Amino acid sequence: MTVSETSLPGVRLIEPDVYTDDRGSFAELWNVRDYGHHGLDVTFVQDNLSRSREGVLRGLHFQNPRAQGKLISVLEGAVYDVVVDVRAGADTFGAWEGQVLSAENARQLYVPEGYAHGFVATSGEVLFHYKCTDFYHPEADRTVRWDDPALGIDWPTEDPILSEKDAGAPALDEIPREALRFDDVR
Repeated sequence: MTVSETSLPGVRLIEPDVYTDDRGSFAELWNVRDYGHHGLDVTFVQDNLSRSREGVLRGLHFQNPRAQGKLISVLEGAVYDVVVDVRAGADTFGAWEGQVLSAENARQLYVPEGYAHGFVATSGEVLFHYKCTDFYHPEADRTVRWDDPALGIDWPTEDPILSEKDAGAPALDEIPREALRFDDVR
C-alpha cells in the first residue's frame, strides 16, 4: 500500500496493493493495523453506499458539529472526487483538491474532519463506498455550493445532475463562521 499526502493537511491518497491473476483481483480496503501504520489511526462507525449515473454530482457535504472523517472507495465506475477545506482560520481555508477515483485504479481518499466532500460520476454507473468516523446527524448536515465561484473548482462537467439540496446550497462565504469552527475535530 502507498499512502501519499495531498496539498490539504490530513487528506491522503491511498493506493492499496491489488493482486491480479487470471481469475480477477483482490485488494484489502481497510485493515486497522496496516492503515494505522500509515497514520490513519481512526475508528469507523458507519459505512455508506451510493449508486449514481454519469453526470450526477453529490456535494459538497460536511457535518458540523459531529464532524465526520471519511475513507472513500469507488467499487464500480469512476468519479472526480473533490475535497474542500472548510475549517475557518486554517491556512488552507477554501482550498480544494481533486482526484480521479475508480474501480480500475483502486485508489482511496481519506478525508479528515473539517473538510467538505463531493464527487461527480464520470462513467455510466458508479458504486461509491465510504466509511465514516461518526454517525450521520441530519441536524448537523451542511452543504457548500458545488460551483461557488470563490472556490473555482475545475469540475469535469458544466451541467451536472443535482439534488434540490445541492442545487440550493450557499457559497462558502455565506455560511456562518460558527458553522465552520470544528471544536470536535480530533
